[in-house]
Amino acid sequence: MQNLDALLIFARVAEMSSFTRAAESLGIQKGRVSTVIRELERDVAATLLHRTTRSVQLTEDGRAFYSRARDLLAEVQELESMFAGNRAPLRGRLRVDMSTELAQSIVVPALPQLMAAHPELELELSSTDRRVDLVQEGFDCVIRLGPIVDETLIARPIGKLRMINAASPGYLARYGVPHTLDDLRSQGHQMVHYTRTLGAKLAGWEYPNGDGYATLALPGAVQVNSVQTYHAAALAGIGLIQAGSPGLARHIERGALVEVLPDLRPEPLAASLVVAHRRNLSPRVRAFMNWIEGVLEPYFD
Repeated sequence: MQNLDALLIFARVAEMSSFTRAAESLGIQKGRVSTVIRELERDVAATLLHRTTRSVQLTEDGRAFYSRARDLLAEVQELESMFAGNRAPLRGRLRVDMSTELAQSIVVPALPQLMAAHPELELELSSTDRRVDLVQEGFDCVIRLGPIVDETLIARPIGKLRMINAASPGYLARYGVPHTLDDLRSQGHQMVHYTRTLGAKLAGWEYPNGDGYATLALPGAVQVNSVQTYHAAALAGIGLIQAGSPGLARHIERGALVEVLPDLRPEPLAASLVVAHRRNLSPRVRAFMNWIEGVLEPYFD
């Protein structure tokens, strides 16, 4: 390959699934885009794109090639800004993933500040409660809550997310306000059970015990596998919940939920910034990681 233009054009076609939109975004003729892609496929001896009258999709080889092309283009951008320090504006695409709770409650409300400071930055924000594949799905950075089970990933711990106990005023009016663990039993309290997989073994009610944490078996007829549904169940008065403070803060502020047993909060949830490679990160990834750490800091214990 004589230059990187072909990689840039290919990456834009892959991202937009369109020769026409890619050409418009790059300010070049559609015919040139088609020619460059044909020559690129000839050079690498592989079909990278499936073309139909309605769409353009990556082939299996195309997905692998695109992943490497993005890495190479990011490294070139890093080289170009190597000696610019903080003077260089952040530009280009950044793909990140985080839990829906963090996205809705904290990150999205703070995004105008980031985008105003870096107007040339393009952010693709995925919010899901499943564990995404950083490499296969092309994420630059992921915010993970809980333990990091994949030892091939590079994780930077940033803090422990505060967890609280909460219930609706209507629920507490029916069962009473618990002040001790014994109250949970004697007042007949119910909890909403949260599990990643429905039907899995229930964890129970977590509380501090000496230097660690223990669980109390507490009844509850409802089991959910979505954080949003978990919050909704508490708002509906179905039972007590234990959840991250960011997602519950607005409900507590308006009186829709009440914190209970503040001296018996569950174990804080470890938060980490995770990337896939040990190589030097691009300036935009480093800048985003520093920014998000500052945004989340008030919610850490």
